[in-house]
Amino acid sequence: MKHLFVLDPINQINPAKDSSAALIQAADRASIEVWICTPSDLQARGDTAWVVSRRINPDPWLNIQQSISLPLSKFNCIWMRKDPPVDEAFLYATHLLEVAERDGVLVLNKPASLRAWNEKLGALRFSNLMAPTLVASRVSELTSFAREQGEVVLKPLGGKGGQGVIRIAKAAPGLEALLELITSQEQMPVMMQKFLPEVIDGDKRILLVHGQPLGAINRRPKAGDFRSNLALGGQAEVTHLTPREKEICNELEPSLQKEGLFFVGIDVIGGMLSEINVTSPTGIREVESLMSIPLADQVIERLLKTFD
Repeated sequence: MKHLFVLDPINQINPAKDSSAALIQAADRASIEVWICTPSDLQARGDTAWVVSRRINPDPWLNIQQSISLPLSKFNCIWMRKDPPVDEAFLYATHLLEVAERDGVLVLNKPASLRAWNEKLGALRFSNLMAPTLVASRVSELTSFAREQGEVVLKPLGGKGGQGVIRIAKAAPGLEALLELITSQEQMPVMMQKFLPEVIDGDKRILLVHGQPLGAINRRPKAGDFRSNLALGGQAEVTHLTPREKEICNELEPSLQKEGLFFVGIDVIGGMLSEINVTSPTGIREVESLMSIPLADQVIERLLKTFD
């Protein structure tokens, strides 16, 4: 069996922290041939998708063989694990991967769903599970919502890792000027949500495989910040799912399965769904070290059952 991982350049990956590295090593332990490439290595020759890829031996990290050109149909499974931003290059890569999908190759996550499920907007499908939320470009609408909610959080729709997320009080001076700037003079929509003070106690990352939770960590913000992202200094803690969080997972499960979103990370704050991360969810290494769960191996095990 051969698996191809579409990644950022491999020299940018820290195997001690990276979830893609964890999955690659788990695939190798399951006697799967592991190959890697970047999105720019994908190509189409007529109606056939090809790739310039390299086979690797990932344990110990890292032995890389020489690049060769192969049809994507030679692989049993392709993991699209390129980190955001979801820019034009990312989108074109999903179109090329769809060519392989039409030839019967399993692509994770499903290319069409990677395009359709913006990691902020995708959660709106389950707005009943979320804090009050507005997505808009108009400054007047955003200002009115902020005043109604008292304190809000602004999120750029294309952001990642907590970058650009701002906490604002309704009485903040210069609110309208700030909104004009963030919306590029009302040309770019942003997400505004009611601020949840429970975030001080942590933002829970729950990793779902085929819609079912396999592991979770609580991410507590560093002192002086409300953002709990690990990339911004948040601290990972041991945690367990509450009944409310299990309800959220159960409600998401049918849609995630239907849309081919095999490996997903959701964020929950104070029992409220915040985001659904579908591009390259992180957290495997933290779950494995804190919870003593061989999570990456469990993910690969679940995947291999789909080929039985």
